[in-house]
Amino acid sequence: MRKTSKVIAAGLILGLGAVPAAGASDGDGWNYEVTPYMLFAGMDGTVGVRGYTTDFDVSFSDIWDDLDIGFMGLFTAQKGPWTFGLEGVYMKLNSKGSTSVSGPGGIVEGEGKLDVTTAMYVYQGSVGYRVLDGKTKVDGIGGIRYTKLSTDMKVKIVFDDPPFDDITGGVKGSESWFDAVAGVRVTHPVSDKVTLVGYADIGGGGSDLTYQVMGGLNWEFSEGYSAKVGYRYLSWDYEDGGTVWDASASGPYLGVGIRF
Repeated sequence: MRKTSKVIAAGLILGLGAVPAAGASDGDGWNYEVTPYMLFAGMDGTVGVRGYTTDFDVSFSDIWDDLDIGFMGLFTAQKGPWTFGLEGVYMKLNSKGSTSVSGPGGIVEGEGKLDVTTAMYVYQGSVGYRVLDGKTKVDGIGGIRYTKLSTDMKVKIVFDDPPFDDITGGVKGSESWFDAVAGVRVTHPVSDKVTLVGYADIGGGGSDLTYQVMGGLNWEFSEGYSAKVGYRYLSWDYEDGGTVWDASASGPYLGVGIRF
């Protein structure tokens, strides 16, 4: 039993993709940017373990209540038409709660009582290349994303109907996988200080399918500093050995870019 409950749903909403950088540099030298950020999203979908599945619908306030510690950040290095990015996410969450559980084939229904501690690590490296360099700029993006989940779970599932017995136990485990992603980023300035940004990617590997779309703006409020705001939608489709992860997250994001 590796992945279940709203805790893992909460952990993964910040795991994929990167808050868009300002775009490749105009000169011949290197430009660097560090962006700490937060995604204020809720999440919904279906998670399954060993043939048992449960639906979840988690608001951002639920996720925030369960957060023990977390850090999200993006580093980019830009030179000419090239952009190199590295994103890191770490979150540790605790949760206690109940949720309905469906047995194999959806034959029976039960109530699951969960006490879960989950740590999540996500690392993504990406490379972008400028394919259109007019007022509107377009970058092609390719990347590799590594995701690892570590879970310490105590669970009790009480079934209403025979022949299934109640299940009580404690489980520790971890699971990790790689996904390759490809995408495109579009930027368009509307003033000297404000740039509209659009981004989309799609990929798979460990996941059957993962994709995201986002749109927003970057506002340079001071030299070397920019606020990044917008909206993001993320989706995953993962299934392996009885574990099901079919989920989506959406909500506004907010970050601060520091260039040097």
